[in-house]
Amino acid sequence: MKTLVIAEKPSVGRDISSALPGTFTKEDNFLESDDWVVTWAVGHLVELAAPEEYDTKFKKWRMADLPIVPEKFRLHPIDGKSEKQLKLIHKLMARDDVEGVVNACDAGREGELIFAYVYETAKVKKPVQRLWLQSMTAKAIREAFEQLRPGEEMATLEAAARSRSEADWLVGMNATRAASIRLRAAFDGAVSLGRVQTPTLALVARREEEIRAFVPEPYWLVEGLFGAANGDYTARYLGGKRIPEEEANTVAAATRGKPGTITKLEKKEEREQPDLLYDLTSLQRHGNTLFGFSARRTLQAAQRLYEEHKAITYPRTSSRYLSGDLVEEIRPTASFVGQNGEYAKGAAYVTRLEELPLSRVVNDAKVTDHHAIIPTRSEHNLAKMGEDERRIYDLVAKRFLAVFHPEAVWERTRVETTVEEHVFRTSGRVLITAGWREVYGEEARPSGGADDDTGGDQQLPRLEQGETVETKKIDVLRKETQPPRRFTEASLLAAMETAGKDIDDAELREAMKDAGIGTPATRAAIIERLITVGYIEREGRALHATEKGIQVIRLLGNHPLTSPELTGNWEHRLGSIEEGTDSRPAFIQDIVKFTTETVGELDKLKDVKVERANLGPCPVCGRDVIENRKGYSCWTKDDPGCGFVVWKNKAGKTLTPTIVKELMEKRRTEKAVTGFRGRSGRAFSAKLELVQNEEGKWRVEFDEEWARQPRPTPPDEETIPAAETTPEANGAEPAPARRRRPVAAE
Repeated sequence: MKTLVIAEKPSVGRDISSALPGTFTKEDNFLESDDWVVTWAVGHLVELAAPEEYDTKFKKWRMADLPIVPEKFRLHPIDGKSEKQLKLIHKLMARDDVEGVVNACDAGREGELIFAYVYETAKVKKPVQRLWLQSMTAKAIREAFEQLRPGEEMATLEAAARSRSEADWLVGMNATRAASIRLRAAFDGAVSLGRVQTPTLALVARREEEIRAFVPEPYWLVEGLFGAANGDYTARYLGGKRIPEEEANTVAAATRGKPGTITKLEKKEEREQPDLLYDLTSLQRHGNTLFGFSARRTLQAAQRLYEEHKAITYPRTSSRYLSGDLVEEIRPTASFVGQNGEYAKGAAYVTRLEELPLSRVVNDAKVTDHHAIIPTRSEHNLAKMGEDERRIYDLVAKRFLAVFHPEAVWERTRVETTVEEHVFRTSGRVLITAGWREVYGEEARPSGGADDDTGGDQQLPRLEQGETVETKKIDVLRKETQPPRRFTEASLLAAMETAGKDIDDAELREAMKDAGIGTPATRAAIIERLITVGYIEREGRALHATEKGIQVIRLLGNHPLTSPELTGNWEHRLGSIEEGTDSRPAFIQDIVKFTTETVGELDKLKDVKVERANLGPCPVCGRDVIENRKGYSCWTKDDPGCGFVVWKNKAGKTLTPTIVKELMEKRRTEKAVTGFRGRSGRAFSAKLELVQNEEGKWRVEFDEEWARQPRPTPPDEETIPAAETTPEANGAEPAPARRRRPVAAE
């Protein structure tokens, strides 16, 4: 008798067969030996059926039919290719010589769902065991097969996975239909809403509103350059106190050219602990901050390091700690990392330690499904890694080595210089013990980049208490208050992790994790979805809400669907279902109630009038050009105008009133416009021009040299593959960064 192993992807299936004993022969989409049959899904093969598969009347979107709440959710194959592989798996399960099944899908909530849906659609039921892999090395696979877990142990994980899937369907499907029906006059196409995407959009859109409403206010600082016996240094009045112009001028006039005295000189030791190990979200944030990688790009590189290179452990983790049973693996793993020269010194320190510092690293209570991301206990061939993989591996390897190093020690010096009773303060610090920072060599950790009114840290000359100094220069600096910063993917991931709460402290962030928006596995897909449906755009590293995204959140107002706290609470409940402390029926009942209330609230948008932009006189006939659902034109119900129109959609981007107004006035944009998408799905920027053809029709064209070539190929902003996750039918949330059917939103 044989055991059927169902992996999540072909590459994982091949790795498993290589690690198992016996000789495998390759068949059509499966591998077989005397004892084992190994096959695979290709991500999700099955999905929840669309409403029209329950009743054909749902093909038409009508308010009277909402909310749609199936008594029992149906499943169907995603597409023809998925159906073919699904039938093969079912056929293998039904074989007389197959006595049991091993679920070898990714060891997490979504992997459990992939298997559960495949198993549910099979006509035969056979005993199931669970393979739980943290690493893809042959040794780790063999050890995991020695510790197979009964399938029944995964009941709560499966319940949480099904609950997540059904909740996203209920909220996304019904809210999207309700909003699209009631806002037909306002927006062209579906108004996509969802349990996770809408509160994420609300964070970005409301930040954009804050930036637009911001009115800068001036303030003044007084900065002095002082000459001491051993060198010059700068200081700011009262350490950078913001004061009115009159006071600044008074202080400057009273202190220029007057001698100063060092009236206070304090030296204090500051200790800096190494950062915690990476979970996926912190790795994505760091990848964005250091390299400008999108969250998806970092995830893809980490997934390749896990599956193909066997160089890091399972990346889709929410833990930044190791479990106690991994302590014996630490030194051998460090030794393997140190085989590559640039890590040799840091690795040697770790391997020589008589006692490892484990108090901040090992915590069984904070490791549920998966431990933190660390290198694997195997050889790592850096030469075979692509550039992206190499960079992400470097982050993981250095963080792993650094966490076992001692604290970095700084000497902080605070100085007060008094001139005519006016106190100027300055601060500087010197690294006196590198500690964990030695692992990073000369690599500086990224600072916030903010304009520091205190003058920031500086290298100070040797100063003495009571020393008289020369006041070489006094400047009055005019500054302005700055608007809130736009989100980057790093800061948006941080906000999603803490449900919008502004928390910088790593330990406090850990405490908030269970109440964040989405999970580490889903956040990249949510950000990409918001870009795909035209709600947000990338501009360099910044993310900003489009007019459509802002308008959607504005119309929703304070509806609970926009609340990060509400979604965070749902995620917390899903975790509780997984732990067995909450029930699936109770959660779904609350989701149905919320969905019903949401449909009722959205129904009230029927009479909402969306303010339309007036772009001024038509360049042809002089009548006002008014925004409508699909474009900007001088046409009205009462007057057909001259036929001038600029359509909103251009290469996947919605042209804003500001852009179109500039085109009407100047015939071209002065700066490149961001957010366009090429045929491959890659983003690019380009200048635009408004041109009239021989027939008198107006068109917006790209005002770039490549656009004038016979087969234009727009340049890419970032070298990433086309989006794997596409808009789901009817607005349901996408599954976490896995293969999905390319269906446009209705």
